[in-house]
Amino acid sequence: MNARWYGSVVVAVLSLAPAVVVGQTATPENWTAPRTAFGHPDLQGTWANNRATPMERPEQFGEKATLSDEELAELTSQIAVFRNSEQAGDLLGDRLIQQALGNSEFQDFDAETGNYNAFWLVDRALDNRTSLIVSPSNGRLPARTDAAQARARERAASRGGPSDGPESRGLGDRCLHFAVPSMGSGYNSYFQLLQTPDQVTIIQEMGHLVRTIPLDGRPHLDEKIPQWIGNARGRWEGDTLVVETRNYDPQSSYSDASSNLVLVERFSRVGPTVLRQELTLTDPDTWTSPWTVELLLDESQDLLFEYACHEGNYAMAGILGGARAEERAAEGGQ
Repeated sequence: MNARWYGSVVVAVLSLAPAVVVGQTATPENWTAPRTAFGHPDLQGTWANNRATPMERPEQFGEKATLSDEELAELTSQIAVFRNSEQAGDLLGDRLIQQALGNSEFQDFDAETGNYNAFWLVDRALDNRTSLIVSPSNGRLPARTDAAQARARERAASRGGPSDGPESRGLGDRCLHFAVPSMGSGYNSYFQLLQTPDQVTIIQEMGHLVRTIPLDGRPHLDEKIPQWIGNARGRWEGDTLVVETRNYDPQSSYSDASSNLVLVERFSRVGPTVLRQELTLTDPDTWTSPWTVELLLDESQDLLFEYACHEGNYAMAGILGGARAEERAAEGGQ
């Protein structure tokens, strides 16, 4: 993790951003997106994904894609009552809202060993949306194919137990690779965009990964050349930057997809301080239909920090040592 410090901003206080309703614009009247000196929409700057909207729609919201202002205020009150956790893990991703709603499968992040303190986390914003997934319309992931389920079983079997050795742990635990682009919020979820006439560069704080994406119409690399972060090509469609990424290395397993994943991102300015990023994942080998996520990134004056994960991960010795201790205890109990 990095050392982003928020001083007196304690994560137990939820900041309520102006309500942003999907399908509507919250832009000032007559506002137009700024443009670069070379005429493209100006997407440059540092953008933060710190909104608390869950990835999948909680069951309590049914088919409701957005909340009324009254419902949003009630949910905010529920979270304020719930937000007494000192564990950072209880306040990340879907867990913040799902736990506040009392959904049992999201309870007890790690009641036994705990997690680092919540005051290290940035304050979170909440808007009217009930899920980041905007397609399918139910706000939930499509079903996995039989092939995807078989891959997951094979992967688990090849790794052995979850802590048999370093190779049994995920790439993130081993500080080897992180998802690109990251869809996680509230934890190293900052991005910096830079533009030239012929390319755009996106620097991702999580894992300190950099994508330099050509806009000159060149073709994708041959499908026989996989890459950890895939092979991205960009183009402009009106005022929207479209980035299409293919050729993901199967070991990177982005969102548990296969190497046939095609990821299309669409970036557009929707207000003076908001950048919309839509991500559509298409992989018939993994999901029964494509699915789309909408992220609303807020302009930030913060600087990106180096992500100080390292291949000499000291925590790995503790993870594996703890697993061996549990095995010895189990053997003694027998």
